[in-house]
This record gives sequence, C-alpha cells and structure tokens, in this order.
Amino acid sequence: KNLGIEKDHVITFALEGNAKKRIATFIAEINKISGVINASYMEGDLTSRHGGIYHADWEGKRPDQMVDFSNIGIGYDLIETLDIEMKEGRSFSENLNSETSSVIFNESAIKYMGLSQPIGKTISILGSEKEIVGVVKDFHFESLYKSVQPCYFYLTSEANNILVKIEQGTEQATLASLDKVFKVYNQGLPMDYKFLDEDYQKLYISEQRVTRLSQYFAGLAIIISCLGLFGLASFSAERRLKEIGIRKVLGASVFGIIQLLSSDFTKMVLIAILIALPLSYLITQRWLESFAYRIDLAWWYFAGTGILALLIAWITVGLQTVKAANINPVKCLRDE
Repeated sequence: KNLGIEKDHVITFALEGNAKKRIATFIAEINKISGVINASYMEGDLTSRHGGIYHADWEGKRPDQMVDFSNIGIGYDLIETLDIEMKEGRSFSENLNSETSSVIFNESAIKYMGLSQPIGKTISILGSEKEIVGVVKDFHFESLYKSVQPCYFYLTSEANNILVKIEQGTEQATLASLDKVFKVYNQGLPMDYKFLDEDYQKLYISEQRVTRLSQYFAGLAIIISCLGLFGLASFSAERRLKEIGIRKVLGASVFGIIQLLSSDFTKMVLIAILIALPLSYLITQRWLESFAYRIDLAWWYFAGTGILALLIAWITVGLQTVKAANINPVKCLRDE
C-alpha cells in the first residue's frame, strides 16, 4: 500500500549531546554532505511516540465534536525529507518569522473539522491561536489496523530524532561522512542509526511471526499428507494387483488403469477441498476485517489453492499408480 510517505533510504538516529544544543548548525552540516538529499528533525518518533491533544476549537465546531489530534513537532524541511505531498497551502519556511504560530493539518483533520477552505483560518489549540498554512495528503504514521487519524504538524526547536534522506547507491560513503560530523558534535558517543522502514516493519512483528509459523506448519502438514497419500496409494495398488492384471489381460489401457487407481484419491481430495475452502475464506475474511485498510478476497485465490492441492495429490500418488499400471500381468496372475 502507498503509505503517503517516502520511508526508503531515510535513516533516523537520536539527537543528543552538543548536537541537541546546536540543532540548526548540526542540520546545516549534515546537508553539506555529498549523498544527503535532505535532513531535518522531529520531536518524538513518527510511528510510535508523538503527542495528542483534545482541546481544540475552530470556526463552526459543534458542541459534540471531540477528537484526539495527533500533534507532531518538526523542524524545517521534515515534510520535504519524507516526501509528504502537500494538498494545498505551503510547508514551513525559514524565510518567514511567524512560523511558530503556524500549523499544517492532514486531510483527515480538515475533513473532521468540516473546513471547506482551511488555508488562512485560525484554530485555537490549548488556548493558543494558530494559523492553518497548509494541508498535507493523508499519510500512514500508524499501522494499517487503524485508519489515518487527524493530525497536525507544528514547528518546534525541541527535537529527539534526526531524519536524513540519503541518495540511493551512496549509503556507505554517506553514512561514513555522517558519522564523522556526528562525532565532531558528540565525541565518544556512537551514532546508533536505523532506517525508517525498520520502524514501519516493527508495526507488523506479530504478523511476520504468524506468517513464518504458518509457512512452517503448512509445509509440515503438506509433507505429512503426502506421506499418508503415498502410503495409501502403495497399499491400494498392492491390494489390487490381481485386479489390475485381469483388467490388462482384458484389454485395459495404462491410462485407464491410472485413472481407475487415482479416482478414489481424487474424490477424497476434492471432498477435503470443499470442506477447507469455505472455512479458510471465513477465517481469512475475519482476520482481514481487523485492518482498517485491507485487500478484497478474490475467488481465484481459493480456486488456485484447490487446484494446487489436487496437483500435489496427483503427483504424490502418480508414481505408485504408474508403476502399478505398467506391471506385467503375468507376474500378477501366476499364483492363480
């Protein structure tokens, strides 16, 4: 899914030591590094730690309207660093002096407030008047279990994290240069960085674990089922050797014998598929409903799975049925 944010090739690391006291200078030095596309800072963490407020008033607000606005304190160029698309208005600008009283909302917040022409309007946040200077398109800063929440950006001089967008293919050299700049401001402290996409991956750790376990158990179930089918096919073929010999003497073809031996197994697998597919559809649909954003289940997911299961069953019993069908009828009937 398009998250509305560019998380690839963006690193983040904690702002600490002398760099925290001289944020503007530190950011300026980072932007001079070859391979750095843009750099900025933010207060808190994009995917987990950000503030929230309930006390906000705006023109036309109804008495029953109560909403938790996520508020994200950022520095100049943070929106550009993450390639968050502006829907209308502008981003924060270093060329203007009154930006501390400016805010930028996302689409969901504007829609909730019912503002048709938000740019230039004021909103009271915790008793302080703020001017709406821009609206960004909705982006996902939480997991897809939740719909995009109303949020706004505000300019702050306080920061916890630095975000740096690096040019693709220059990561190693750029990180080495970035580490040198970091050590100038923070001697003795390691630059413990991580890529922003790792933070987004952490939102789905439980799903990733379930995926791996499902793969292992599904593979194990398929192996056990194939062993059972193989053994049953061997037993069935051995038990019907004389019948096979008589049929071949009477003119039955090899294909006819294979079809005869495989038909019983095909029926069993088809019955299993008819039982399993509705159950799997209901379970999968129930799981998907826990996400605010989800795919639609197509019929061919299940039809393809059923056909694949049938092919696996045919391949498993195929060796035994082909071997039995090609047996010399003299060997089958010489005891009679």
